[in-house]
Order: sequence, then structure tokens, then C-alpha cells
Amino acid sequence: MQEPPVTEAKIPAVKRWRVGTLVYTRATLFNVLFWMLWGDFCLMIMESLLPNVVPLQLRWAGAGDSLVGFLSQGLPALIGMMLNPMVGLQSDRHRSPMGRRRPFLLWSAGPVVVSLLLLGAAGPMGGWIHGVLSPVLGTRLTVPGCTIVWIGIAAVVFVVFNTYVMQVYQFLFADVVPKEVMGKFVGLYRAVGACGSFAFNRWLLGWVETHTFHVYALVAVLYASAFGLLVWRVREGDYPPPPPGQSSAWAWLTGLLHTYFSECYRHKFYLNLYLIPFFFWLSIVPFNTFVIFFATHAGQPGYAQTLGLTLDQFGKIKAWTFFVQVPVFLLAGPLVDRWHPLRLEVAGLLLTALSFVACFVLIHDAASLQWCWILNQVCTAIVLGAYLALFPRLLPLDKYGQFFSANQIFGFTGVVLGPTLCGWMLETVRDYRLIFLWCAAANGLSFLACVTLFVQWRRLGGDGSYTPPRTDPAV
Repeated sequence: MQEPPVTEAKIPAVKRWRVGTLVYTRATLFNVLFWMLWGDFCLMIMESLLPNVVPLQLRWAGAGDSLVGFLSQGLPALIGMMLNPMVGLQSDRHRSPMGRRRPFLLWSAGPVVVSLLLLGAAGPMGGWIHGVLSPVLGTRLTVPGCTIVWIGIAAVVFVVFNTYVMQVYQFLFADVVPKEVMGKFVGLYRAVGACGSFAFNRWLLGWVETHTFHVYALVAVLYASAFGLLVWRVREGDYPPPPPGQSSAWAWLTGLLHTYFSECYRHKFYLNLYLIPFFFWLSIVPFNTFVIFFATHAGQPGYAQTLGLTLDQFGKIKAWTFFVQVPVFLLAGPLVDRWHPLRLEVAGLLLTALSFVACFVLIHDAASLQWCWILNQVCTAIVLGAYLALFPRLLPLDKYGQFFSANQIFGFTGVVLGPTLCGWMLETVRDYRLIFLWCAAANGLSFLACVTLFVQWRRLGGDGSYTPPRTDPAV
């Protein structure tokens, strides 16, 4: 018996995902997510250099805690804070055949690679500069001083261009990743990034002291190839025309700044959202900067006794703290899509604050450092797994880069103040163990800000009808 013909109604519909004018099948969506995540893996290896290696380079040159905190984290964050509004406004309004985000990734990658090579060459270049300038400046000039200045200049170059890369890369999430899978993507993004950090700490950190330039060069090549492939393989959709320009460059700039500050900082809901990263980074950045001095022989003379681990031992312990985050990030993605990232953020911040208190009380050797730090990083992974998924759910998408960069200004303020003030505290009390109490207090304040934001979000409609508050002057 002949089978009946297959009608159009009987053909199963192919599921498609949409972001603006972009339409994905399962295969094309997988392609985009793969290249975005591969870029993230290499980016996290590169991002491990500044918080891990630069403080060691500065300490080897004789820098104190305040200077280490300021040059390795505070000064770069200060520059990033000043650049962020411009990056957000520029990329939101840019139009080209490549889109509005990818041109900035392409233009910035080269200078980032050059700055990494300059940082890797800081030791020999400090000696070379001293040899050139000492006949003129005499004994006032020292090799460590020249090395510290070289590191500072190279770090500034790195941060100026890496700010474009980091900000625009995260803006690209909202432009190419469908909202239905954003939570899962952010979970994968965090998990893959944790794998990149694991790889750096497990296999590269132990080589830094003896092969500094080679480590920097290897990471630079890996980063350049990954972002070149990302720009090539990920496509952006079409965007509506940008707002009309002003009659002069000055009028255009002042108009943009007026629009930026009047729209981004008018509503208490957004101001409260910005406080969460301010206090969170006020905690996390000093911890990442100074925990290596608490754990290894790199502590200052006259301070309380450190754990005395070698750099290789420390790197292996730290690597496992990233590895255990991977399943948390993978689990957080579906939970974010189902329960909303704000709920996970509240829980994660509370647990992170409590875990820092546990670290202060319980750590006394390598084993207790490893297990307490793993517990802390599991809690931190809950925060980070929900953090980036917050913004596509809470910010107006038509001005996403603008509001996202406004949030980053608060975060960078925490990055500027955290390591500098914490370094000053450590120079006063001379005990690196107190970084755990500093972190617990700052995380507690972030938790309170997040609880307040949750209450405001419920009043604005919550799960059922939340719409980002409008702050346009006309509204």
C-alpha cells in the first residue's frame, strides 16, 4: 500500500533563535557560541597575567604593598573607568560593514599584543634604561626604579586598548546571543574562562620567575589568534541608524556626556545596581592581588609569618580553585534562565561573605588553604555565574553599551580603591591574613545592595512584567 504524501503541516518545524536581524539554526548558533567561548578561554589566560604576574614583577623590583596594589590594579582601573563611557557610546553609535562591535576588537588587538611583550621584557629593559640614563641622572636612578616605571607605562598601554577589547566583547553578548539561551551561555562563558585560568595557573605560573618573557609571548600569540578568529567567524546583524550628530566635535562630545550622565545616573534602580559590582570588586581585586603574598615567600620583611609555599605550589593550589568552578558555572546557567539571575546573585554574595570569614579562621597550612579557597571559589562562582546575565535582563537593550559602561565605572572605582586602600591597611597592620576580613566586609555590603535591588525589581514588575526604567529626558 502506498504511503500518503508528506504535507507541509507534517514536516517538523526547525527551531530558530533570533537576536535583532540575526536568525540562527541550531548549527549556526553552535558556531557563534563556539568562537565566542574559544575567545573567552584565551582571553582568560591573557587576563591572568596582570593580577598574577605584574604584582610579582613589582615585588621583585622592591615595590611595597600600596604601590603594588596601585600599579597592578588601581591605575589600570582608573584609566579604564575614564575610558568606559567613551567606549560604550562609541560602539553603540558606530556603524560599519563589520557591525558596531567587531571593528573595535580588531583595531585594539594589535596594541594589546605589543603591550604584553613590553611587560614581558620589563626586567632587561629596566637595566637597559638605567644604563642609558644613569650617566645623566647619576645615583638618583636605580635599576629597580626604572623597571617599576617601565611596568607602569606598559600596563597603561595594555589597559587603554584592553578596555576596548573587554568592554566591546561583553557588549557583543547582547548583540549576537539569543536571550533564551543567555543564562546557559553565561554559565558556559564562566566555565570556559575558569578552564583558561586553571590552565594558566596549573602550567604557566610556575615558569614566570625564570621565563617571564616567554610566558608573555606565548600568551600574546594565543590571544591574537583567538580574537582574530572571533572577528572573522562571528557576524553581527543590522542596527537602526545612530542618533544624528552634532554641528561640531565639541558640541558632539558635550552632548554625548550630558546624555550619558543624565540618563545613566538619574534613577535609583540603576544606581543601586551599580553598587553591587562596586563592593564586590572592592573585595575580590585586593584578594587576588595579595593572597599570593600570604601564601608564598614573597611577603615583606617584618610582616606576620606567611605560609611559605613556593610559586609552583601556589600555582597548583590556585589552579584547582578555578577547576572546581566549572560545574558550578554549568549548573548556574540553567538556573539563571529558570529562576532569574538576581535570585542567584543574592544567594552567592551571602555565601561568599561567609566563606571569607571561614578562610580567616581556618587557614593555617597548604592543605587548609586549598580546601578553604576551593569553598570560597565555589561561592564566588555562583556570583559570577549570575552577574553578566543580570544586565541583559535589567538594562535597556537599545542603550546597552551605555548603561553597561556606567555600571563598569562603579566597578572600576572599586578596583581602583580596593587594592590601594587594602595595601595601605596591610602596610599598617603587617599581616596578610587580614585580607580575608576585608573581603568578607566588602562582600557583605554587596549582598545588602543586591537585596535592596531585588526589592526594587519586584516593585517594578518582577518576573511577570519588569521593564527597564526609562531615563530619557523626555520621559
